[in-house]
Amino acid sequence: MNILVATAEISPIAKAGGLADIVRYLSLYWEKLGHKSIVVLPKYQFIDCNYWGFKPTDLILYVPISHWVEFARLWEGKLPDTNVSIYLVENNDYFSRLGIYGEPEEYHDNDRRFIFFSRSIFETAKALKFKPDIIHSHDYHTAFTMAFLKSQYRYDPLFSSTAGVYTIHNLAYQGIFDPTRAMEFSTFGMKEFYPGSWFEHNGLVNSMKVGIMFADKITTVSPNYADEIRNPYFGEGLSNVLSLRGADLIGILNGVNYDEWNPENDQNLFFNFSIKNLIEGKKNNKIEFLRSFGVPPDENYELPLIGSVTRLTEQKGIDLLLYCLETHLENNWFRFALLGSGERKYEDYFHYLQWKFPTKALVHLGYSNTLAHRIIGCSDFLILPSRFEPCGLTQMYALRYATIPIARYTGGFVNTVEEYNPITMEGTGFTFYQYNAHDMSYAISRAFQIYNQEPHWTQIRKNAMLKNFSAENSAKEYLKVFQWALEKIGRKVDIE
Repeated sequence: MNILVATAEISPIAKAGGLADIVRYLSLYWEKLGHKSIVVLPKYQFIDCNYWGFKPTDLILYVPISHWVEFARLWEGKLPDTNVSIYLVENNDYFSRLGIYGEPEEYHDNDRRFIFFSRSIFETAKALKFKPDIIHSHDYHTAFTMAFLKSQYRYDPLFSSTAGVYTIHNLAYQGIFDPTRAMEFSTFGMKEFYPGSWFEHNGLVNSMKVGIMFADKITTVSPNYADEIRNPYFGEGLSNVLSLRGADLIGILNGVNYDEWNPENDQNLFFNFSIKNLIEGKKNNKIEFLRSFGVPPDENYELPLIGSVTRLTEQKGIDLLLYCLETHLENNWFRFALLGSGERKYEDYFHYLQWKFPTKALVHLGYSNTLAHRIIGCSDFLILPSRFEPCGLTQMYALRYATIPIARYTGGFVNTVEEYNPITMEGTGFTFYQYNAHDMSYAISRAFQIYNQEPHWTQIRKNAMLKNFSAENSAKEYLKVFQWALEKIGRKVDIE
């Protein structure tokens, strides 16, 4: 099967969040399963083409936008350590800027930037003479590919038998734009914009709605999130639209690449370990981690260590931490290790916390891949208090490293974190349902009841390490959806 992936991110080349990891993992496993996928990505200013091995081609794209044509040049390279081809679309007016979406706010012309990029996907395939069975687009940035596939390119021989699959990674970011601009740039024109049209939502162009309505199949990143977003509370204003397409909406749980996230060979850890030397391995890593942050040896290293690797945004439940964290640290309940960045008010708070508790609040603001692995691998628990969470990957990483999640019972956490039962000794973590700090604190207290208490402490960590959330499983599920999408347009394809 030929799969054309349209994305604004792919790890490790251009990453702002979990989208980048998922696109990489899926492409990697599709290749291993014998399918041909190519990834098309904007050539952002920060991409080091020499480092990643990208070379300019002689291919120039002629991209229709509004009533004129704009140009782009293709660069070619490979996803590191794979044979997956990545093509960068170079247009300095749109992509030679800081960041991916804007720094710190989104760019005012993201409508034009990403409509141009969505249209360039088709021109890239034409230039490469690549005939896709599937166009797989992600989030609002490439949602317009679904509309272009069913309109401007519907009768192009290269795409006449192509199905479109649209994946929602986070419904909160919808790409809402002024219709007089977006409809002109897309070449659909205002004649296609009217109350109830597939482009219109509350009087504005909603890119997410465009992707949902024009796609042959819609996926999102966990089965529970697929159910939640049809409820008005989680639906971000699009629950009715998603219910309308409910028969074509499928939740596929994201997966991880255990070649990268494996405590047995992870070079970022202080010591490698497996389920066979779990107790010693976790203890030694925790001790070295505390030493690396300057915690003196005369302090209690046995104090529980709760880690957090997260974006500092309201969605991630940071307000719950702000409500109770200082009190818990004052009472010497646990140590807290944070890696993250985001809203200024949250960053300021954690700066303060680090100043007040230098040996109990171990804070690094920013991003470090090494530190992400160390916090997830060396902590006893990982706190995940999200207000909503489409899927989440850090809890899956944590489980493989015998770090026990304490998570709100929402989104993908429902599909990945099982409440531990001390009677049956089954389960992998601790959860809370209501979005408040008291319920979160109660979940923490339940977790601490088994901390260093045998046989429960060893058993829950073994349960965690034995869980398998491989991205290979996700890749296979997507192939099934691709097959269903092709059947919907009248094609029979054997994915085996």
